[in-house]
Amino acid sequence: MEADSTGGNMGIKAEDVEMAENPFEPYIESLRQQLEDQDPVFLIAVIVALAVVVITCVFLKYFLTSKTVRSAVLLVGLCDSGKTLIFSRLLSGKYKRTQTSITDSSAPYKAKNDKATTWTLIDLPGHDSLRSQYLEKFKSAARAIVFVVDSGIFQKEVRDVAEFLYMLLTDTVISRNAPALLVACNKQDITMAKSAKLIQQQLEKELNTLRVTRSAALSSQDGSVGGSVYLGKKGKDFEFSQLPLKVEFLECSARGSKGEDGDADLESLEKGLAKL
Repeated sequence: MEADSTGGNMGIKAEDVEMAENPFEPYIESLRQQLEDQDPVFLIAVIVALAVVVITCVFLKYFLTSKTVRSAVLLVGLCDSGKTLIFSRLLSGKYKRTQTSITDSSAPYKAKNDKATTWTLIDLPGHDSLRSQYLEKFKSAARAIVFVVDSGIFQKEVRDVAEFLYMLLTDTVISRNAPALLVACNKQDITMAKSAKLIQQQLEKELNTLRVTRSAALSSQDGSVGGSVYLGKKGKDFEFSQLPLKVEFLECSARGSKGEDGDADLESLEKGLAKL
């Protein structure tokens, strides 16, 4: 008798354990039975309706994101490249003595075109300890990026200029939004200033070298190239024409050939901004 009682208890405990391991099985079985009892046409209609809802949500998210208005024109570049003077000249036409920026400055800028389009012109600090955080703050709103280069001392700064450009061009947000990139080769009033064509050629070579070294460094760390966008086309030497965004190199002089009392030579830059 004791053996039978023990065996019965063991059987009850086994059932309890099975129920504990599958607490939702009765509900799942009930749901399955109900689905089997339904008309197949009704089930198909429910599935189609759910699919339509999901597709609509995905489409709306994509549509609203793609239609986000980007109305900022970012002025970026190394320290002392002339960004802040260009900012002042574009807004007022007047010469203004400047100093190294430690924060951003912004103001409405009316483009010189038939529509008189207004953009928000934003001058970002050029110091290497500040540029990344300010770029992060404004990059999503960029309609265009004006990258200012000091043509007078470009040969000395080519590596630093290329590294800054590399950071910009491999950024996922900038690559996805594809704002226009205007490389403003400033200080053309200086006798030894490099031409826009020469600056473009040297930057392409330097960026090609940077792409190789950066990719190799990232690959050696974790076996992958990382989350940034690959610069240009694989298997080919880098050229700006390979980028998903429109790039234009132009020459300008915020100071002007007549110095502080004369007008700036920003016509090519103003034309570039008028086409945005």
